[in-house]
Amino acid sequence: MNATTPAQAAPRAARPTRTTSTGAWADGDRSPLNHNEEFKQADDGLNVRARILETYSREGFASIAPDDLTGRMRWWGLYTQRKQGLDGTHTGGDGLDDEYFMMRIRCDGGALSTEQLRVVAGISTDFARGTADITDRQNIQLHWVRVEDVPQIWERLESVGLGSTQACGDVPRVVLGSPVAGIAADEIIDGTPAVEAIVGQYLGSPEFSNLPRKFKTAVSGSPSLDVAHEINDVSFVGVEHPELGPGFDLWVGGGLSTNPMLAQRLGTFVTLEEVPEVWAGVCGIFRDHGYRRLRNRARLKFLVADWGTERFREVLEQDYLGRALPDGPAPHTPGELRRDHVGVHRHRDGRVWVGVAAIGGRVNGEILATVADAAEAAGSRRIRLTPHQKLLVLDVEPDRAEGLIATLDGLGLPARPSEWRRGVMACTGIEYCKLALTETKGRARWTVEQLEARLPEMDVPISIHLNGCPNSCARTQTADIGLKGMVAKGEEDRVVETYQVHLGGALGAEPALARKTRALKVRADELPDYIERVSRTYLAQRGSGESFAAWARRADEEDIR
Repeated sequence: MNATTPAQAAPRAARPTRTTSTGAWADGDRSPLNHNEEFKQADDGLNVRARILETYSREGFASIAPDDLTGRMRWWGLYTQRKQGLDGTHTGGDGLDDEYFMMRIRCDGGALSTEQLRVVAGISTDFARGTADITDRQNIQLHWVRVEDVPQIWERLESVGLGSTQACGDVPRVVLGSPVAGIAADEIIDGTPAVEAIVGQYLGSPEFSNLPRKFKTAVSGSPSLDVAHEINDVSFVGVEHPELGPGFDLWVGGGLSTNPMLAQRLGTFVTLEEVPEVWAGVCGIFRDHGYRRLRNRARLKFLVADWGTERFREVLEQDYLGRALPDGPAPHTPGELRRDHVGVHRHRDGRVWVGVAAIGGRVNGEILATVADAAEAAGSRRIRLTPHQKLLVLDVEPDRAEGLIATLDGLGLPARPSEWRRGVMACTGIEYCKLALTETKGRARWTVEQLEARLPEMDVPISIHLNGCPNSCARTQTADIGLKGMVAKGEEDRVVETYQVHLGGALGAEPALARKTRALKVRADELPDYIERVSRTYLAQRGSGESFAAWARRADEEDIR
């Protein structure tokens, strides 16, 4: 059963929270209140595919209509990338668009076969100058894509069941899933059927192709809480109901960026079979009641914050599902479990998976092709990407694991990385992103290599997240050390890349947004010095079993400078 639409049953109007109209459709007036709403109303973003195939790929970049170029092409995973050579004083405005595109390849649940990975590797080599990045949304991101090549890229992707449909835009984005779904010995419930059902029923559907803004989903039955459910719009978290058995706890309204909010539990229990219907109900609420007037408030988290969970649950059950959901238990959050699945771990069937760490998710076409070959040599045909920019090879025979590990290590993908290498994440940064102020991928690698040499004795998990702008694609506010890119003027008015420091963010057993200390900023070329200094202070002051995040939240200000 699909979620009801306004045509089927008029949703109740949201309780007004301010005198100015929010632009919510449920208020009865669909007049577009900004240009994004205008171009979406004029033509569904899904329709641009035909123009890409029939016109733009044949007539070239100059033929692309402006609203398609900067708007609707996102519905097919395409953003113009940043012109090269522009520093961080140029951001967000006109004149930054290069005549090349970033393309996101959608990998729901992070699932790839070795055949699919090899096709992606070939596309990277043939059409994207060898570029490929693993994102923290379980996608693979390419750069330097020409519009003339998009039809061939789509043809290759679709021949193996992949694509870029709704990888960007005001739509449901990729569905995060546990990368070890169906194989982990401690799994509460396998969410794979729910991920596949959501994608199969709703991907590319006009029912949800015009949302107020992006909509992020996560489904996992892992007790390690491995999909960052606290920062998604809607998440289904595996739990064991005392009477109804295994199922999911429902969370809504998470998101970071410039106004971070952690998701909230609705307190409902959802069975595996109910997940797609309940997902559609939550997505329908966002479509109908979400705020469309201002882009900076057009996320579900603002509606949840204004309504509260009690009202949100009431609207979901009465107006979109037509029935009440049973109450359910909260998930257990064991502090000792790590979320990234790096290392060698045993399947429930006796085989193992091997999880490796690419620094900041940066790989390339040649590496991906070699990973596919090495996986098959180890008896595997299944690859998984994680929400932590890591890569897993599943189904490995135990006696072949060390040979696979040696091959992957030679590619710069260690299965036994240092804590520094294991905990780093980085967004796209100024290399390609038009919103970025600072470089991130190369800076992450240099910082990690410096810290490995200076402080190899780091013996506990420590996460360093580098973000090139305030939008927090690399989850600045949930890292032990979150670094938000900024620019300043140095000597002779030269642009100096700096990072605002956030400390003590965490998800999992003790979720918390990071601490911001007034005026704590570090020059990019001094990052290893600062991180070494604050880490040594932590090692000297920590209590028994105390995490870096817990220490950072209690430390004196002079100790974290």
